[in-house]
Amino acid sequence: MRHLLTLLLALTLTPAALAEHLPRPDHIVVVIEENRGYSQIMDARNSGSYIHALAKRGMLFTQSYGVTHPSQPNYLALFAGSIFDVTSNACGYSFTTDNLATALLDKGLSFASYAESLPAVGDLSCMSGAYQRKHNPISNWQGTRLPAEMNLRFSDFPQEFSKLPTVSFVIPDQNNDMHDGSFVAADEWLKTRIDPYVEWAFKHNSLLILTWDEDSGKENNQVVTLFVGPMVKAGTNSQRINHYNVLRTMLDMYGLPALGESVDAQVIKGVWKKR
Repeated sequence: MRHLLTLLLALTLTPAALAEHLPRPDHIVVVIEENRGYSQIMDARNSGSYIHALAKRGMLFTQSYGVTHPSQPNYLALFAGSIFDVTSNACGYSFTTDNLATALLDKGLSFASYAESLPAVGDLSCMSGAYQRKHNPISNWQGTRLPAEMNLRFSDFPQEFSKLPTVSFVIPDQNNDMHDGSFVAADEWLKTRIDPYVEWAFKHNSLLILTWDEDSGKENNQVVTLFVGPMVKAGTNSQRINHYNVLRTMLDMYGLPALGESVDAQVIKGVWKKR
């Protein structure tokens, strides 16, 4: 009788009831690297790297892709669900649409961007040393939908991680994101600057997303994406994802409406530990 009741209950559950439960991290930190394809990053010659160590601790997506070329529209896609017909790295765009930050704010949650070598909080310069605005999507909504106080320097990244906003973008500068610098330099930057957060995250229900904006132009835009945190299974996953899937997953984690192209993007599933 008990088995029969269980079967009848399962048959009456709706698809929504059967849907996989997403975790709700206390904090998400998204770190975006530059212009390297999947095979370049996961090359066996890099097996001793911090990035490869992260891949062993979390979920490595083996079929992750940028949405286009060049860099800038990929950042826009990840932040706001659209490339807005942007086809270059030209500076000075201004948008008024909803985005990840406005969606979080509307729900009483928080967001900040931490860009390395940004000259000052809220600075809208196109470039300054190794900083490039094209890699800092929040700047394109500053003054229209978002305050300057969200457009922060990486030096403002809190050392007490409980003070982080709900979701953060971390933008290494071009010397440390593999754009101009080496794999080794970027790997060491991540180990030094981001690993303390990772260690904390495993004890505090928080998540790291490490991804690349686009490939080097030689791998059909296939890039590495890693999810690392206590709610994530360790291993590899071959579901095909792109920046819209990553955005949609973050939005769904906090019960936020889908944005732009993420409306048609599937939420990332099959990688979460059962609660």
